[in-house]
Amino acid sequence: MNMLVDGEWRVDAYESTNDEGEFDRQATSFRRWVGGEAVRDGAVPDPDAEFPVEAGRYHLYICRACPWAHRAALTRALKGLEDVVSLSLVEPVRIDDGWEFSDEYPDPLYDEPYLRDVYTRADPDFTGRVTVPVLWDTDEETIVNNESREIMRMLNVAFDDLATRDVDLWPEGHRDEVERLIDDVYDPINNGVYRAGFAGTQAAYDEAVNELFDALDHYEELLDDRRYLAGDVLTEADLAMFVTLVRFDHVYHTHFKCNRRAVHEYPNLWNYTKELYQLPGVEETVSLQHIVDHYYGSHGDINPSRLVATGPDIDFTEPHDRDRLPGGPPTDLADGPVTADD
Repeated sequence: MNMLVDGEWRVDAYESTNDEGEFDRQATSFRRWVGGEAVRDGAVPDPDAEFPVEAGRYHLYICRACPWAHRAALTRALKGLEDVVSLSLVEPVRIDDGWEFSDEYPDPLYDEPYLRDVYTRADPDFTGRVTVPVLWDTDEETIVNNESREIMRMLNVAFDDLATRDVDLWPEGHRDEVERLIDDVYDPINNGVYRAGFAGTQAAYDEAVNELFDALDHYEELLDDRRYLAGDVLTEADLAMFVTLVRFDHVYHTHFKCNRRAVHEYPNLWNYTKELYQLPGVEETVSLQHIVDHYYGSHGDINPSRLVATGPDIDFTEPHDRDRLPGGPPTDLADGPVTADD
């Protein structure tokens, strides 16, 4: 895969699989916190932090196709932070030059041609992958953070006083459970689809697929009598799960060979996915066109012809049945589409 090495763009600079053929995701590099590191644990933001909380100061670079970037975009939307943290897109298809800007999706800050140029503005000697999301500080002109889980937390906690929706995605009484769930969902599901799709051996693929569907079966059972992953309240864990589920049937099922079962064939997971999709602001963060364009067009080693699968024909806006369970979305998100119970 491609990356920056000492500030220079290199093609095929590292292998994405290890000696056993297992997909090996490189860790993110920028791990600083708006409001100070105590925000990670839910503390009130420090006004004297290196990166203080300010409306209009921070910018999110994302790709609509990327599930990790989608986590950040979802949090921003559900909190109502559109006028607080600005956002822009890169092109959905990523080939040899990495994430790039275009006439349709320009860099609004510096008019750079590639996202890697934004990285080298932050660190001219940067070595590592160029990934989204990127939380950029326009005052200091640097990257604050490019780890999606931490950006979710900052948007939820640090920017809470600036949010226009009263939505807490890491509520007291559920915090330990949310942390555990995000960890538990990550390897077999969020990263599991990639472990299957990029596996270099049959054994690595089999292990990833078995763990993936064992985990999906587990959460199908859990969601039979639990409205959300952590109980009756919507949390960060649900956003982490949703970004994989909403992509599953269109790309992971076919492109990544995760075809033992589709999400729309799981009654609880499918209705859960539809409920989350129908929350106010969520649909606008989902671009199925960008998703299929990216996956089928970017991975020439998996899909050298870059042909795009035509299915499935499913509707995320059809009624769901989740109102049969106690709990529900926060009041500020409760005015979504009708459900099957209506």
